[in-house]
Amino acid sequence: MVSEYEKTRLANIKRNQELLVSLGIDSPLLEPKEKPRKKNPVVKKRKLPESTLNDGESLPPTKAQRGEVSDSAPASSVRRSTRNAGKLVDYKKEIIKDSPIPVAYSSGVKTSENTGPMGREDGPRKYDPKTYGSIPGIEVGTWWETRQGCSADSIHAPWVGGISGGKQGAYSVALSGGYDDDVDLGYAFTYTGSGGRDLKGTKAAPKNLRTAPQSSDQTFENTFNKMLLRSCELKKPVRVIRGFKSRSKYAPAEGYRYDGLYRVEKAWLGKGNNPKGYMVCKFAFKRLPGQPPLLVRDEDEPGKLESIDYEETDNKIDKEDSPPKEGNPE
Repeated sequence: MVSEYEKTRLANIKRNQELLVSLGIDSPLLEPKEKPRKKNPVVKKRKLPESTLNDGESLPPTKAQRGEVSDSAPASSVRRSTRNAGKLVDYKKEIIKDSPIPVAYSSGVKTSENTGPMGREDGPRKYDPKTYGSIPGIEVGTWWETRQGCSADSIHAPWVGGISGGKQGAYSVALSGGYDDDVDLGYAFTYTGSGGRDLKGTKAAPKNLRTAPQSSDQTFENTFNKMLLRSCELKKPVRVIRGFKSRSKYAPAEGYRYDGLYRVEKAWLGKGNNPKGYMVCKFAFKRLPGQPPLLVRDEDEPGKLESIDYEETDNKIDKEDSPPKEGNPE
């Protein structure tokens, strides 16, 4: 038995997919797949043999002894290594404010399935994220372990919010799961706007600000929805990042990836996929031509993708809605 919620979800998905196809998706004939890298083998530490010393014998020291610091060493509260004892060292000059690559990756302890360049995870911004279009030095396919990294490299400023923009439209959006009836075809996708949820939460779950159920209609008067509506009117390019939480095959297997520039082609108000049928703001994005092809996630990877057979779904819904034939049990 197909529930009403599932019927609405599948119908919305089909309608959204047809809309995206009607926009004309310029997808390549061959799409490169993410190439998983081999994980480094875990090295097990050997247990030291139990001591067989006789009574009265002491174990050899397991820690290097601290050397004597020369009287000529400068007095300071800064803790120094013994290898620098007696030397004048300006420790302030050794402070590195930028961290281009996390130590876990640069040291080889952790490997990634992403094949694109890795962005910074911290440090001061080099460019203003309040920019329409691309950011200098950040190529399509660059990825980050966290949303903080996307913000540090000015691709998508907010650490949590999905929409960033100004009076002339959105600068960037993040795809990371979102509404389950949205469709992501890679080179075009539908996106549900903001608002319609009680941000105060409930007594039982006072902190469910972003997971609270829809409790009112969304409108284009909402600040973020107004940004995307303005993008649709002015056709300014919008930067798009995809996150690992999305079920789309175009989402990265881990972290967050910059997938280039898109344009908002259409904005409309429609019935949302919620029990009370509250209205939601919807947007259709299309990728700008002339950019590197998108990577696709390996479909053999378990638990990552959700494939939907639309023809089979239509048959299932039609069967559920149609009255039983004479002579057959209900």
